[in-house]
Amino acid sequence: MTLPDHSHTDGAIVLFSGGQDSTTCLAWALKHYEKVETLGFDYGQRHKIELAMRPTLLQTLRQQYPEWDSKLGMDHIIDLSLLGQMSSTALTENVAITMQENGLPNTFVPGRNLLFMTVAATLAYRRGLNVLVGGMCETDFSGYPDCRDDTMKALQVTLNLGMATHFKLETPLMWINKCQTWQLAQNLGGQALVDLIRTETHTCYLGERGELHDWGYGCGTCPACQLRARGYREFVTPRKQKA
Repeated sequence: MTLPDHSHTDGAIVLFSGGQDSTTCLAWALKHYEKVETLGFDYGQRHKIELAMRPTLLQTLRQQYPEWDSKLGMDHIIDLSLLGQMSSTALTENVAITMQENGLPNTFVPGRNLLFMTVAATLAYRRGLNVLVGGMCETDFSGYPDCRDDTMKALQVTLNLGMATHFKLETPLMWINKCQTWQLAQNLGGQALVDLIRTETHTCYLGERGELHDWGYGCGTCPACQLRARGYREFVTPRKQKA
């Protein structure tokens, strides 16, 4: 059997949930790489509506940005329901969002990003891609240990040792806050991309899409909504002052 050659590829696979961060990372990857594929996971999340947003986002990106259309390849959905079966968290069960004794919110799904990246590496290996792109961030986050830069660097080493590859893990949002994430989206795709992210992506942990706020859809009270709303309002404030 001939194994894929990763030594000269210029292709990326993006962890694409259908949320603000992953959509921004997808745009970033489309700016930087000639071949980009997307990967989403169904792990029994309460906010599964994010998965329903993905096809619209991908189609709109193709239509609005013809230069990205030719780069955007296959979309993959992987069933990781076992993760939801093993976890008892506010992201996989209908329970209130609270802080735990270990200092982490009960929205933390243990091992989620580690498993996501490992599956992405496995798929990338077979697809001949050498870059794994994720929206992990330790600037505006809930303290999740699997979002840390050290974790991603260690995982990159582990994956490459275990697969005899030269994967590169890219985390474009690692050192920027939510305001800067909105700004990055504007830099990458202009106001059209900002508007697409605001109206079509989903971030709310509770899966609420009943009311369109200035920052997008969501309950407005969960940690994800609060981060997104605060970042958006910080992003638009300087523009209002200039006007």
